[in-house]
Amino acid sequence: ALQLGLPELDGLRANRMPHRWVVSDSLIVPEPLEAPAAQDGISTTGAAEERVALHCEFDALPFADASLDLVVLPHTLERARDPHAALREVERVLVPEGRVLITGFSPASLWALRQRAARAMRGQPGDGLFLPSAGEFIGYWRLRDWLRLLGMQIDGGRFGGYRPPCRSARWLGRYAWMDTVGERWWPVLGAVYIVSAVKHVRGMRLVGLARREPKAARQIAPAAAQRRGTSGMETG
Repeated sequence: ALQLGLPELDGLRANRMPHRWVVSDSLIVPEPLEAPAAQDGISTTGAAEERVALHCEFDALPFADASLDLVVLPHTLERARDPHAALREVERVLVPEGRVLITGFSPASLWALRQRAARAMRGQPGDGLFLPSAGEFIGYWRLRDWLRLLGMQIDGGRFGGYRPPCRSARWLGRYAWMDTVGERWWPVLGAVYIVSAVKHVRGMRLVGLARREPKAARQIAPAAAQRRGTSGMETG
């Protein structure tokens, strides 16, 4: 299993695979934001220490073709220098029937609207960005098209984060009702989405050349011609 980018978030803490890597494009790999915790009765103690940290570019992974079962991209494509190349590299290292999980910020949300307004007010007081300034948001449907072009089948997708982009916990609590209403009535307008896709590879089976069996020679039984005379005596 491989986590590509954002090492502060331990996206593989509940994963049971014996080999787990986290790739960062920075030489300094920070510690996870929170300690691993038990989930669904699964103990994850020491999971963070079992991760192997690597430093490389997202579009040049040091793994052989078809060598990974799971790749997690937490907001990775938004910060990648070439999102297309990074996604193609993920498809290369995944085994057939391997899975990729991608999270991102939706450009069609209240959070993205505030982000664009803050960028337009650069240089003025109070122009702080609500989301990271690096990278470009990739739409949900746009990402699905990219995955289909790479031969991946999308088997799941979900949105979240329907509250307005408020920094105050008090105001966030007042808009808690929007999470329930938004998930039901306008799900595609969530600020964050997650996509799950599976790599499918078409295969074929060689059955050999189709040969026709030679037809068995018909066996004709010898027939004895017998002629009888008019007197009833056999003549021949």
